[in-house]
Amino acid sequence: MNIRRKLRAHAEVHTGPLNDILFILLLFFLIAATLANPNVIKLSQPKAKTEGKTKQTVVVSIDANQVYYVGTNKVTGDSAMRLALIPLIKKETQDPTIVINADKKVPIDDVVAVMRIARELGAKSVLAVDRNAQ
Repeated sequence: MNIRRKLRAHAEVHTGPLNDILFILLLFFLIAATLANPNVIKLSQPKAKTEGKTKQTVVVSIDANQVYYVGTNKVTGDSAMRLALIPLIKKETQDPTIVINADKKVPIDDVVAVMRIARELGAKSVLAVDRNAQ
């Protein structure tokens, strides 16, 4: 009669490298989050098939309720927008550009009004569109 216990190997999961991997992932997501654009106002933009990039000096957003934002600051009326845009454009030494982020439900008259103000202030105006055209 063999009463001795047999030695059995216990399965172990080594979790030492897991801490390193989680730390690297945490750093990656923290760095990626800081590089994201802080001027985010949720809009559904018109679609385009071609892609063009421009340097963003100022972002003017118009939401579906026709509320205007210069950066993240809410402005009311053309004169208030002009006063908010002047110091931002004067700060830029070459080719000031105003990027217009407009919801697709916004009437074109409102977008043209912002473009007119940009032209009067000596800045280029660019309409932001959705890259995923269907």
